[in-house]
Amino acid sequence: MVPNRLFLTKGVGVHKNKLSSFELALRNAGIEKCNLVYVSSILPPKCKIISKQEGIKLLSPGEITYCVMARNETNEPNRLESAAIGIAMPRDQENYGYLSEHHSFGETAKVCGDYAEDLAATMLASTLGIPFDSDQAWDERKQVYRASGHIFKTRNICQSAEGNKYGLWTTVVAAAIFINHTETSQNKYLFD
Repeated sequence: MVPNRLFLTKGVGVHKNKLSSFELALRNAGIEKCNLVYVSSILPPKCKIISKQEGIKLLSPGEITYCVMARNETNEPNRLESAAIGIAMPRDQENYGYLSEHHSFGETAKVCGDYAEDLAATMLASTLGIPFDSDQAWDERKQVYRASGHIFKTRNICQSAEGNKYGLWTTVVAAAIFINHTETSQNKYLFD
């Protein structure tokens, strides 16, 4: 099975129980009805990125759903936490791209998201043999990668939150959800 669609989502949940805060974060992200299976970081060739709304419509309750997920949680009041997914897509859609996950404490959503995007782009650049200086700032390397003509697009999605001020568990998630959908598959239940 090679997924042909992907959507990005994020969420945050707060509850006195750690697991329940994770469940609420999944609900906030719209993916709580799936049996999530974490996979590593390859964006399949020709995989189309669709909207969250379109992607959620293609999911069925109980479905085994492959994803790349970043997750972070704290019960420390006011502690800043973030979780991000970065994507790097090659110009040649026959090639594969990269997804990365990053989670951190004390980083804003912009910093965490940029770091995840940088990770994915750097993995793709090294695979494609694009020369780069790893000591350069991300914005500078982004220009080098794009100027090479091999990397088409990079982006990220990030969820950040401050830990609940009363010490409840606060969970943040960011995810890339894979879908293997054909126009003829409707994910319908069959009854005898």
